[in-house]
Amino acid sequence: MLDDIYNTRILELAGNIPHLGRLAAPDASAKAHSRLCGSTVTIDLVVRDGRVTEFAHDVKACALGQASSSLMARHIIGCTPQELRELRRTVTAMLKENGPAPDGKFEEFRFLEPVRDYKARHASTLLTFDAVVDALDQIDAKAPAA
Repeated sequence: MLDDIYNTRILELAGNIPHLGRLAAPDASAKAHSRLCGSTVTIDLVVRDGRVTEFAHDVKACALGQASSSLMARHIIGCTPQELRELRRTVTAMLKENGPAPDGKFEEFRFLEPVRDYKARHASTLLTFDAVVDALDQIDAKAPAA
């Protein structure tokens, strides 16, 4: 059963995580932690002209948390905050509400779809998404009112 979620692609992603580390001067940092498994993801973001220009993360997570963080790191540069918030909604709905997998430029996130059947693994899989949206919210809160 667990072979479905710990498939070859998930293990490849978990073993090859780009943008590891921390940024020297991020616009925002956020940490997400799963009490269930103890996984933690801390991310740093820089947003310029409405797009993510820099990203780094410290990933202390299980293979699923590592894989989702790896996917995020591969796709986040150049994304708008709106795209990233929508990605979080789509992946959360995919896992928790039997929604469709992401498509278009986020199609690769479909590799997380088998996690749907393992509720106890949802939190660790969603850590990176939660941390990114938290950081985006922090950046929004600092922005002057338009």
